[in-house]
Amino acid sequence: MRLSTVQGRVGSVRASPFRAARAAASHAKAPRGLRSEARPTGSAGSTVVPRAVGEFPSAGKVVEDYGENPAAPVDGGKPAIKKLLCANRGEIATRVFRAAHELGIRSVAIFSDEDRLQVHRYKADESYLLHSDDRELSPVGAYLDIETVIKVAKENDVEAIHPGYGFLSENTDFARRCEEEGIIFIGPSAENLNRFGDKTRAREIAIECGIPVIPGSQEEGLDVDAAYAYAKDIGFPVMIKAAMGGGGRGLRIVRTEAEFKPAYERASNEALQAFGDGRMFLEKYIENPRHIEIQILADTYGNTVHLYERDCSVQRRHQKIIEVAPSVGIEEKTRLAMYEDAKKIAKHVGYVNAGTVEFMLAPDGQHYFLEVNPRVQVEHTITEEITGVDIVQSQILIATGSSLADIGIQSQEAVRCDGFAIQGRVTSENPEDDFRPDSGRIEAYRTPGGPGIRLDGAIASGGSQLPYYDSLLVKCIAHSGTFVGAARKLESALSEFRVRGVRTNVPFIMNVLKHPKFLSGTADTSLIESTPELFDFPLLPTDLPSKLLRYLAHTAVNGTKHPGAVGEYPKGLPDPVIPRVPLEFRDQVGKGGWRPLLLEKGPAEFARSLRAHKGLLLTDTTMRDAHQSLLATRVRTYDLLGGAEYASWALQDCMSLEVWGGATFDVSMRFLNECPWERLEQLRAKIPNVPFQMLLRGVNAVGYTSYPDNLVKEFVKKAHSSGVDIFRVFDSLNYIDNLLFGIEAVLETDGVAEGTICYTADLTDPSRPKYNLDYYLDLARQLVDAGVHILGIKDMAGLLKPASAKMLVSALRREFPDMPIHVHTHDTPGMGVASMIAAAEAGADVVDCACDSMSGMTSQPSMGSLLNAFKGTDLDTGLDAERVLRLSAYWEQVRAQYGQFESGMRSGSSEVYEHEMPGGQYTNLKFQAMQNGLVKQWEEVKGAYRMGNKILGDIVKVTPSSKVVGDLAQFIVQNKLTEDSIVDLAPKLDFPQSVVEYFQGYLGQPPGGFPEELRRGVLKGKPTVSGRPGSDMEAFNFAVEEGKIVDKYGKEAMSELNVISRALYPQVFDDYYEKKKKYSDVSILPTKAFLRPLETDEKIVLDVGKGVKAEIVFKAVGDRQANGCREVFFELNGLPRVVEVVEESVAIGDALSMAKEKANPSDEGSVGAPMAGQVIDVACKPGQDIKAGDPMVVLSAMKMETTVSCPIDGTVAHVAVKSKDNVAIGDLLVMVEQ
Repeated sequence: MRLSTVQGRVGSVRASPFRAARAAASHAKAPRGLRSEARPTGSAGSTVVPRAVGEFPSAGKVVEDYGENPAAPVDGGKPAIKKLLCANRGEIATRVFRAAHELGIRSVAIFSDEDRLQVHRYKADESYLLHSDDRELSPVGAYLDIETVIKVAKENDVEAIHPGYGFLSENTDFARRCEEEGIIFIGPSAENLNRFGDKTRAREIAIECGIPVIPGSQEEGLDVDAAYAYAKDIGFPVMIKAAMGGGGRGLRIVRTEAEFKPAYERASNEALQAFGDGRMFLEKYIENPRHIEIQILADTYGNTVHLYERDCSVQRRHQKIIEVAPSVGIEEKTRLAMYEDAKKIAKHVGYVNAGTVEFMLAPDGQHYFLEVNPRVQVEHTITEEITGVDIVQSQILIATGSSLADIGIQSQEAVRCDGFAIQGRVTSENPEDDFRPDSGRIEAYRTPGGPGIRLDGAIASGGSQLPYYDSLLVKCIAHSGTFVGAARKLESALSEFRVRGVRTNVPFIMNVLKHPKFLSGTADTSLIESTPELFDFPLLPTDLPSKLLRYLAHTAVNGTKHPGAVGEYPKGLPDPVIPRVPLEFRDQVGKGGWRPLLLEKGPAEFARSLRAHKGLLLTDTTMRDAHQSLLATRVRTYDLLGGAEYASWALQDCMSLEVWGGATFDVSMRFLNECPWERLEQLRAKIPNVPFQMLLRGVNAVGYTSYPDNLVKEFVKKAHSSGVDIFRVFDSLNYIDNLLFGIEAVLETDGVAEGTICYTADLTDPSRPKYNLDYYLDLARQLVDAGVHILGIKDMAGLLKPASAKMLVSALRREFPDMPIHVHTHDTPGMGVASMIAAAEAGADVVDCACDSMSGMTSQPSMGSLLNAFKGTDLDTGLDAERVLRLSAYWEQVRAQYGQFESGMRSGSSEVYEHEMPGGQYTNLKFQAMQNGLVKQWEEVKGAYRMGNKILGDIVKVTPSSKVVGDLAQFIVQNKLTEDSIVDLAPKLDFPQSVVEYFQGYLGQPPGGFPEELRRGVLKGKPTVSGRPGSDMEAFNFAVEEGKIVDKYGKEAMSELNVISRALYPQVFDDYYEKKKKYSDVSILPTKAFLRPLETDEKIVLDVGKGVKAEIVFKAVGDRQANGCREVFFELNGLPRVVEVVEESVAIGDALSMAKEKANPSDEGSVGAPMAGQVIDVACKPGQDIKAGDPMVVLSAMKMETTVSCPIDGTVAHVAVKSKDNVAIGDLLVMVEQ
């Protein structure tokens, strides 16, 4: 095992931190199989060999013997100190502590109050809080407070301080104070820091040395006007750079004059926060260069070597992401020139210790001096890998008196270059959201390994990634014999990473490592911004278990609170037993059924075959209308899939299964947090052989209003391609224009068009002549003329009595002898089986029913009853009663889980003949009444439903027209209206939106027209539509909607199906997707885990992918914390996991603090924090008029500032934050009203 500071290194062995000098003769020949032609001779005593992608670099690349050092101490390899402090945090502090430990030095950590639980403090032998008695120290300010750091060092007998990188590493005053206090500063002298820490002074030194520099200002400053004038002189684009510091902070590229001053001020402010110095300087910006840096090492005896170069060209916002050592594809004369220039400038100023000389390599091959970083670099790791030189130990040894020879570097020739190393900086940034920093608890952390892999980090599972500091999580380094080999090794290692709790840039780094331009070795600094495909991430399995833990934790603390649920989830209820097809019949699964014929012959032949079939065919509605009618549409995909495979076998002789459409579309998103499209596709995969049927509301698709024609047609097209075969097309008012459009949309997809007549009133009642036999026959003729394949009769309330069924079906059969007839009813009055028998005997080809345990009352008639009624007759259904009963037993167990959503009906009720309420609406309307505080007035609501229907003109009642009647009924009860008073008071009342839109004609034209007096009172002059509503609507712009989804949720949310879902239900989709982002796919949870909190020690097993399972055990809920949260404890796959959840029941006025106000994602004017961080500036105030794009709040997170702009024009109603507030993602910043 490797005993150096390499973290997690596997697969190589060395006896000490440094490789011994090797005789040049032992490297006279290149390894077998490599290119061996000589390369040009550089400076005196130097020889070089060219390198290419996939090739091993040669040893002995530059040879410079600087001879013996008589001034060097005899025992210089042993440090003369016993205790060392690292004035830093995170991974670099940990790196320093490891180096100190290997040298036998006691290590000391410092930490801010916010960092008190961070890993680095526990890696040291001692650790101390940075605290000041006379002032408050900010999270960053604590590490920048020189006197506090010095005080900790003095009080604890520290002899040397290593500054790491960033913070005080380049601060001259800090180095000088160390010298004044007799503390060794591990780094260059204060004089050298002064020279090179000041970027403009370093530039002057380079000019003195004759090293090429980029045109730029010679003086740094804070005067934006002077800088602006100079920028105009040298010409745009220019680069604004921080005079002190690096790492991409305080750096901006400005291409136009208009951008300059705001960019300068932001960069200066960023530099001030990061480095304590806001002075800036300018340089001419060179397009598409490569960023090459030379690592140097120099002792106090005048000896200087380079440790070869690093290519740091893969950058984002001038922050390095991937580094390579050595570089690839650079001409050797250029490489040698940079080596010589690096050593030249170091020797010119008598530089001591480790440092990096950075160059910009222009496309024409000219190199320019950029700066000297007088400290250890983040990417020093890859140099250590290719040279075997431990740079951090070298820093310590040189600072304590050792010479280069003492630490094993006898000459430049002794510095070997072995293979290639690549480092990827894994950060908590989301590349799909402009690399927005993320912070929070590290819920899980699993690392890679293997030969040639090294990890430098300071994080652990259960720790926190804080928003105040750099977003770096861990550095992953791969070392291999070739450049391509190292790239592949690093990509493989990154694929093993599992970081849960915060987003990471791992997918992005992997894309870069696989990109041909990177692998060619010619990537420049424009790679990321010029290669958009780097942001095309594969659809990898999401972090299901970790996100689902958040849902389970939320329910454990706050309960489930499912809308419409009454009472508690039944105690001790066993899981439903999934029915299995007997082994001897397994080969039949998915092979029989009517669908193969439909796919082979098409809809017309399918319809002819239906008509020619001698027995009665059934459609099973269990998976759609049955649970909509009985259980408020709450049955989850999990349970539908549980019975799907068995149903494909047991019900293969059914004409179809109704599985989709109607209310299931929006309810799956609205209440179940599921994607309706995924439900359809998953069921189709389980049941490939039986045709699927859906309910299509004509021009309303699956919504409650009219939509543009192109949107409806695209919906139908996608529904067909996702698995729907038969479209039961109806219109809520039987408005023929709407029906014809829906049929046209289906015929264009090559689906089966079932033109449907909605049945209402009573054919046997002569007192209601509006809906007589002629009415229905005339409507049927128009449907047949439109080219439908099947005639449907939809009795949505259970009003079709046996005599009426016989009369209507017989008349249709006489007029349309070759047309299949399909009848649907509800069993609300208990007459459904009798009506379906009458319809079948009158000539119907197909009738709807449901599995016995899901039938009756507001659902469909019993399948078992119909099966047995016709068994052995000419109308035999062909279904096996035993198989059907086994399936019914499963659904009985499933139904028990949803007892909280039952309507409360215990039997059929003939009162449906009075109120005529659709079966599918009954439970949903009762739930709405409960939400509106009318649950005790339910009987009144039912009476008002009948009154509302009469007031509206006795209309057909099916979604969405039934919703109009239901909304009006509740409105009548709430306002204590009567049939007479509602007309008189209409001009003064604000009616429900659905009622207003009905009278505007947005649903179409009702039979007999509108009651005009009431219409005028309701509309109050609002515009009306006289024809088909969608015909005059502007075409839906899919591209605009795609952009909205990407802007709001990122590319991962972009799909054609999501576009349609959001177009139909914008608010519902947004709420659903916000929950999906938070909890992932809750549809895979067992229903008991979704509907109720888990019990202590309860275990659930989840299928999270093909051949992948996750086991979750709930353990306990912790005490409430001061921030109003509780910790919830689980075991995930046997390992402890902790999730923190806000307790929503914390009362106002409680001694514990309330959680901050949260933004409402569905309200554009409710502007939330896009990331966790600190408020730097608030640029608006209540009452101020504001326009879209105006800045409102400036946030700082992980040393990066973000300006939050106003999304809409309006007025600032409320500002929820002030300067220096800390905010979490989603906290309300500003409320804007339009």
